[in-house]
Amino acid sequence: MSKQTQRKRKKDAGVKASELRKAATRITGLDEVLNGGLPEGRTTLVSGGPGSGKSVLGLEFLYRGAVDGDPGIFVTFEERAKAVRQNALTLGFDLAHLEKAGTLFLMDGHVNPELVLSGDFNLKGLFGVIEGKVKAMGARRIVFDAVDVLLRLFDDPVRERNELYALHDWLTDRQMTALITVKTSKNNNISSRYEFLDFMADCVIELDQRVLEQTTTRRIRVVKYRGSDFFRNEYPFVIAENGIKIIPLSTISLKHQALGPKLSSGHPRLDYILDGGYRRSSATLISGTSGTGKTTVACTFVQAACARGERTLYINFEESPDAMVSGMLSPGIDLRPALKAGTLRIMATMPEIVGAEEHLLQAIQAMDAFEPSHVVVDAISACKRIGTEQASFEYLMRLTNTCKERGITTIFTNQTEGFQETHEISGTGISSVIDTVIFLRYIDIGGELNRMLLVMKSRGSKHSNQYREFQITDHGIEITDVFVGKGGVLTGTARQEQEAKEKFALALEQREFELKEKEIIQKRAALQAHTANLNAEIEAAEAELAWLRLKSEIAQKDRDIRGNMRGEETDSKRLGRAATPGKHRTGGPKGGAK
Repeated sequence: MSKQTQRKRKKDAGVKASELRKAATRITGLDEVLNGGLPEGRTTLVSGGPGSGKSVLGLEFLYRGAVDGDPGIFVTFEERAKAVRQNALTLGFDLAHLEKAGTLFLMDGHVNPELVLSGDFNLKGLFGVIEGKVKAMGARRIVFDAVDVLLRLFDDPVRERNELYALHDWLTDRQMTALITVKTSKNNNISSRYEFLDFMADCVIELDQRVLEQTTTRRIRVVKYRGSDFFRNEYPFVIAENGIKIIPLSTISLKHQALGPKLSSGHPRLDYILDGGYRRSSATLISGTSGTGKTTVACTFVQAACARGERTLYINFEESPDAMVSGMLSPGIDLRPALKAGTLRIMATMPEIVGAEEHLLQAIQAMDAFEPSHVVVDAISACKRIGTEQASFEYLMRLTNTCKERGITTIFTNQTEGFQETHEISGTGISSVIDTVIFLRYIDIGGELNRMLLVMKSRGSKHSNQYREFQITDHGIEITDVFVGKGGVLTGTARQEQEAKEKFALALEQREFELKEKEIIQKRAALQAHTANLNAEIEAAEAELAWLRLKSEIAQKDRDIRGNMRGEETDSKRLGRAATPGKHRTGGPKGGAK
């Protein structure tokens, strides 16, 4: 017994008696459905038709346990042990290595029919061989594959039932965690000879393989589980390169990451309409009729994201990688550098090739290996070709939930039918998990079709609610401003004609403004010239007036001077007469004689 097994048994010894011990299968998704694993120390019945995966489930249960240190025994009544080893290698299970390590034992349970018919055979001899290996290996897990093949050799319903009860008692007494597989009829019902197995087993699991509209799919359902709760729905599963994969929708909890900050859509005008771009970890749907530009808008985002060094996984259901890359060169979107740099991976496949669960598994495996920041699915309308609408819905819901839990931003494209005015959002019923919806459509005005873009929804963000015309050019998409004419939104030639009319009217109006401004300028110039003339005349008159005043002042001064001069002369004469007083007398000078 390995040390790891001893530690596990010590751990199990601490489990409360009221709790049912469970043995983990380590099969992807199965332990979730079983709410922990198979009942430990009890018997589980696995039934199903041919090719449903019964043997693979039992073998993987033992293989995963043996790898993890839990030894097990596989008893096959239908295939030879050598064939089991070869088949297991296709799943990546190296049984021979585990057999050498002593953690796995393959026992060929084929019995000689003559011994059974003679009555010389019963299961006691088989039990003896198995018990010896159980003790030698310390095994607690065992699988009896195709036990119905052994029972049919008895050709006696009573003896068959007795031998099965003996097997069940032997397993119970030794507290072996056992898994028994048995075939069912076409109606997925156990033969009436073995119906008691459903009542005998503590856990019953049914496997089914069916064809849904040309697509084969496998389903698993837990019918019964004594002492434990479990998920009762029917779940799709696949047998992949490394075993069984189950992705039960009802076990997916709402553990979505919160919407992150904005990231560019790759086009500044679209970013403006979206108030900054897409939200990280969100799901965006680009919906529209054929040719409206859905792939071009999606690849605009892809090119920008890869240029930022953000890995993008592109799942294409409609074109091959070469056709897609070549087609995007026309609008100026070159994805080749991103492919060369390893930031872009294109996974192209026909929807009809495999079922929804295989497509989902391939996508999840690609995400596990590539670890992308973004995932693009082009187009989800093609998912209906996977099988039924329900299968398409389950695929998209599981993929969206997986991406949201991982914080991956998803971009979906969806092709609507016809030129209807009705806004068909997804066509698959996943609208509730879509955060942003961009609707593309054609509009017929003036005998021509033009493209229009509308953001119908953007959870957690404001956005424009107006239609905008956009064109696909040699250098990408061009989104024009909103243009509303008298009859509503105008596009194409009608818009150009209306813009030309408005431009001409604006030109006429501008011309009238210019003429009026020129007239005002001329009048203002004339006024200024007239004012200048008047000012010149006024200045001349003022100069003349100044001259006249000067002349007047000079003349006045002259008169004043002459007046003063005359006054001085009079005074001089008067003074002169006063100086010679004898001249006025009759006698001569004093003391003189005549």
